[in-house]
Amino acid sequence: MTTSPERRRTDPSRAARKAGPGHPTRRDRHGRGLRGRLVPATVPLARTKAEIFDDLVLDTVEQLERRYAKELAGVEFAVEDVPPDLNVYDSDVLEDGEVPLARLLPGRPGRQELPPRIVLYRRPLEFRAMDREDLADLVHDVIIEQVANLLGVDPDELS
Repeated sequence: MTTSPERRRTDPSRAARKAGPGHPTRRDRHGRGLRGRLVPATVPLARTKAEIFDDLVLDTVEQLERRYAKELAGVEFAVEDVPPDLNVYDSDVLEDGEVPLARLLPGRPGRQELPPRIVLYRRPLEFRAMDREDLADLVHDVIIEQVANLLGVDPDELS
């Protein structure tokens, strides 16, 4: 039995009936379960790697600001996922081999005053850490190194 081309096209009224009140559109078409979060947003397991990394940076910065509040008053701390092409920047770059881990932008006084800024690169640091404790130590060491460069002191004096 052959069907005419008109008959093969989907009837618009038929499509509307399938998605109507009796047949809601479903996301579980193939029996794979509902899509979405596996854990509730309120449990610690739901935190992303970026959020965990930001917390590690904040912990170290808060420790330093308690002891050196006056020296770090105008310093900004930032996190970027990956380093940009650093050939453009005039800054102190902390590298592991050829891969930048952090960058210090000393700031510019004058009309367009820019505060000093320390930027950490999340992905290269995470790649070098074996676990979360190792990452916390590495983040701490990198921030200490960059703050010491900014203040012109030995990193051992800060830690």
